Amino acid sequence: MTIRLFDTAAREVRDLNPITPGEVGIYLCGATVQAPPHVGHLRPAVAFDVLRRWLTRRGLKVTLIRNVTDIDDKVLAKSAAAGREWWAHAALYERVFSQAYDALGVLPPTYEPRATGSVPEMVALMERLVAKGHAYSTGAGNVWFDVHSWPAYGDLTRQKVEDLSPEDGSDVAPGSTAEAKRNPHDFALWKAPKPGEPESAAWDTPYGRGRPGWHLECSAMARRYLGETFDIHGGGLDLRFPHHENEQAQSRAAGYGFAQRWMHVAWVTQSGVKMSKSLGNGLLVSELLDQAPAPVVRYALAAVQYRSMLEWAPDTLDEARTTWERLSGFVTRASERVGAVPAEEVAKAELPPAFATAMDDDLNVPQALAVVHEHLRAGNTALADGADAAVRAELVTLRAMLDVLGLDPADAQWATSTDDRYATALDELVTAELKARAEARAAKDWATSDAIRDRLAAAGIEVQDSADGARWALS
Repeated sequence: MTIRLFDTAAREVRDLNPITPGEVGIYLCGATVQAPPHVGHLRPAVAFDVLRRWLTRRGLKVTLIRNVTDIDDKVLAKSAAAGREWWAHAALYERVFSQAYDALGVLPPTYEPRATGSVPEMVALMERLVAKGHAYSTGAGNVWFDVHSWPAYGDLTRQKVEDLSPEDGSDVAPGSTAEAKRNPHDFALWKAPKPGEPESAAWDTPYGRGRPGWHLECSAMARRYLGETFDIHGGGLDLRFPHHENEQAQSRAAGYGFAQRWMHVAWVTQSGVKMSKSLGNGLLVSELLDQAPAPVVRYALAAVQYRSMLEWAPDTLDEARTTWERLSGFVTRASERVGAVPAEEVAKAELPPAFATAMDDDLNVPQALAVVHEHLRAGNTALADGADAAVRAELVTLRAMLDVLGLDPADAQWATSTDDRYATALDELVTAELKARAEARAAKDWATSDAIRDRLAAAGIEVQDSADGARWALS
């Protein structure tokens, strides 16, 4: 089946037809490294990690670029408040973001360029736009993109310039007279230093000394690492306007094909409100990792389809933890029963058609997880029956599907301990309960027998009676 992905610009699900057969180039807007990451930052990273893993599983060579914005207004303001050099502040939080990505099993990008490492490419793009009449300077260090020079401006978000309010997408605070822009919606390609900003946070250009605008850096880095035209550009839903709209306008005005498809990951919300630092409701990743193991946090982020809002509730981690323990518990018990399965076998295992169909359908992870749980139940039944061949088959299949989601419990990322005491204790306790139930049934004490069964069911354990006696499985 053809892989089909939603294109934000087209507002429809479209077949993925790579520009270069067998290869896919992806540019993902990464972090502005001003402060520690919250859960909203990690959702796009996890979603695109799942996309990358699935494309790779389908035999495609994936080049994934995830940038680091290490110079902008927020970085300068936060570093000054913290009493640090701006570059030291950015480096500190770049490491914190990297640690969060690693903790949640997000594969490293093919390249992770910093904005400050691509200044020559930005200047070249800016000069090209000025030469084509799409950009202009208003003084030493200030260069703006002229939105009226590009009739297609607004195509990504289907807006018209005349319908925008004066503040929409503006780089200048409302009421400011500091800049004589031709139009309120013209956006900054290059910014002159502000009073009090460090001298080191500026670079020389033909238009004066200054620093890059946020939008310019991504266009320059995408072209540098993926070429003039590439397959997919992505990020959080909040980046569609003005950031991605401006990126597309300046890149195409420069004569480049740029992104052929846009993919956006929906917000993480609390009580229907988007999580963000500015609103003060962002859950730090470090806080979540104190509350639950890393694979539980990843499961919570990955289990909802990437275009659906993820409502973060008090029981979100508890529900994810319960599911993860069922999955990892089966993998542990099955591996003890039939032996560990080599990672190479898992990577090459045939996936259930229903799972592949779900993933090909715009990464329908909830539907794919339904298939995972079908095989989990089959695997637990095989364990209870002592059917070792079936146990091994389900173990391989389950691990292969979870590997696509970055959640294979036997992967070295999560297999931090070989301690099997929990599984052993559970088996002994349940076996004792089933023995007591069998004795009650033999004595026709149906009330006690039913009470034991109900107690096990409440703990997530399903009792299955057969001619050979009772067996159990995690429900």
